[in-house]
Amino acid sequence: MRWITRLLSHGITLAIGFALGIYMLPILTAPASPDAAALTASAEDAIYTGTFTRDLAGSDFLHWGTGSISLSPQQITHMGELAPGPDYKLYLTPTFVEDEAGFEPIKEMSRLVGDVKMFNGLILDLPDNVDIENYTTVVIWCETFGEFITAAQYR
Repeated sequence: MRWITRLLSHGITLAIGFALGIYMLPILTAPASPDAAALTASAEDAIYTGTFTRDLAGSDFLHWGTGSISLSPQQITHMGELAPGPDYKLYLTPTFVEDEAGFEPIKEMSRLVGDVKMFNGLILDLPDNVDIENYTTVVIWCETFGEFITAAQYR
């Protein structure tokens, strides 16, 4: 009986430690976010802007984003915060979505722009073959777990 209790308690402790490791590793290994001056300078060239909010259907206490998103033909700038997590990707989508159920059917039509490794603002260069006029929305998605993080409609 004692070994079952120990096995169970050690198993639970291991599971909690593993989950905390998955959550903390991206925070510990994240590169430094751009400073406020760099974010402001990048956002000044924006053609479009949008807003990330916590009140989307797919957002919850672990998956959220706040702040402004600015798009120019060369860059996407986020001034705000994202809930930390692993394997975030930034997509441009042809229609606004606010949860997993909305994003998954249009993921094939969406354009993966790049990795999001910073959680307190970012500047992401757009690939040369991406035209922001072909899309309407920026979506942050956790690729590993198939989790919606946040979205902002910019046009």
